[in-house]
Amino acid sequence: MKNPNFIPLASPDITQKDIEEVVKVLKSGMLVQGEKVMDLEQKCSAFIHTNHVSALSNGTATMHLALVALGIGKGDEVIIPAFSYIATANVVELVGATPVFVDIELSTFNIDISKIEAAITDKTKAIIPVHEFGLACDMTRIMAIANKNNLFVIEDAACALGAMHNNQAVGTFGDFGSFSLHPRKAITSGEGGLLVSKTLEQDQRIKTLRNHGIKIDEGKMIFVEAGFNYRLTDIQAALVGSQFDRLSEILDKKQYLANQYQQSIKNPKFVLPQISNKNTHTWQTYHLLCETEALRNSTINYLKTKNIGTNYGAQNMPAQTYYANKYKLDTVALFPNADIAYKRGLAIPLYEKLTLEDIEYISNQINTI
Repeated sequence: MKNPNFIPLASPDITQKDIEEVVKVLKSGMLVQGEKVMDLEQKCSAFIHTNHVSALSNGTATMHLALVALGIGKGDEVIIPAFSYIATANVVELVGATPVFVDIELSTFNIDISKIEAAITDKTKAIIPVHEFGLACDMTRIMAIANKNNLFVIEDAACALGAMHNNQAVGTFGDFGSFSLHPRKAITSGEGGLLVSKTLEQDQRIKTLRNHGIKIDEGKMIFVEAGFNYRLTDIQAALVGSQFDRLSEILDKKQYLANQYQQSIKNPKFVLPQISNKNTHTWQTYHLLCETEALRNSTINYLKTKNIGTNYGAQNMPAQTYYANKYKLDTVALFPNADIAYKRGLAIPLYEKLTLEDIEYISNQINTI
């Protein structure tokens, strides 16, 4: 049976209220960073129980500014997982530092914490753990390693707004925590990001850096740094701020739908995601591990004929052309789990607009493969 309606891999849920909030901004004439941006920052602070949040133009910008603010640059090393979206490595390159890749655990797709200390050298300045696909890392263990070795921590929580480790929100453990507001995330501004700072001083620095290095002194603009234009517009902030009001309901719905997948997919050729009791999942991606790479590729093609959108989950970053040419690492030998996750990983649709019938239809197609 072919579903007559195409089921995309992701589809933002933009309501009439969201649209009306954007229209209000358009009618106001105040389109750039303003009141709606400040409202968004306050909503995020309240949601994850922190004090210092800056809205930026995208998730990559948030991590870039975090590295800049920490003074990380040429000659420094930053430890990152080998498996993530390429932006995690790119921001390290952008500041002139060297990404040091560490393999992942296949059970979580997160960095293998047992391998972090072996990657630390006298040049190591920071760790960027990634809460991959929305599943919280064990931040207790990561922070213990960072504190022991006097390292900064920038949490790449792009997919994980609302995920918890030991009842504390991810993004609030390290020196900085980065969230993305891309359309594949639970809530979206089209492009956008939120950066959590540990201290007021750090937050003020980020707000200066995002706006051309400007500080206001006695009502006058003073350019104190060579900053960036990483501002979020009030148009974007109004769009995502309206969605923020129902974020808890969105995450609950995604958890419910993920549970349905867990119960409905029975094909032993596909390994389902695994969840621990102390780390919660926001289900930005429902990521299967296929028996072989050939099966993953044929499954993508088969599901396309059934009107189901799928894709690879993330990249084995050191195997991508730029990093392979620059660092020439034996990525299969050094990062076997990242290699497997990249070659055999499959992302299938999971978002709040899906129905139980959609989940059943997708599951049934996978079960027939």
